[in-house]
Amino acid sequence: MGSLCKVVDTLLLVAFLAAFLMAPLICAQTVLQESSFPEALIHLKQCYSDDFQDYLMAEKPHFFVALVWLELTFQWPLALLNIYGILASKSWFNTTCLIYGASVITSVSAVLGELIGSHKASEKLLQLYWVFMGAGVVAMLRGLVPQSSKTPIIGKRPAAGMGRKKRA
Repeated sequence: MGSLCKVVDTLLLVAFLAAFLMAPLICAQTVLQESSFPEALIHLKQCYSDDFQDYLMAEKPHFFVALVWLELTFQWPLALLNIYGILASKSWFNTTCLIYGASVITSVSAVLGELIGSHKASEKLLQLYWVFMGAGVVAMLRGLVPQSSKTPIIGKRPAAGMGRKKRA
């Protein structure tokens, strides 16, 4: 079970890093003035919108804007905490991971409901949001599994001899 948790934690670390980078660089352009972003980031968002045919980014419906604000103010800081929690093997990681996963599942459910119900979404866009849903489910399930060890994925190793009893 411990090695499976390490694999899941590594996958979640990649997902949290992606969320940590994408939210302020790409998603924030939905709610903030594009003029406050460098031209390269504006071009990157446009390439994404064109490639995935993401009409929500272009049309900016009110519910989607609200979900982007949720992502920036709540999920983004949790992604940062979870990155630290995984790398440092913090005891509170399960709690923040559970909260993050539940929030992502809730917001992605609303977006998937719109995408599927509108019949406007490309297959590529639907697949992308199903990946987000999967990451949320994995994060939530990982939050329900107790940490099996205090050894961080990356970083210091436990000191040699720690845990041994002194002999008199």
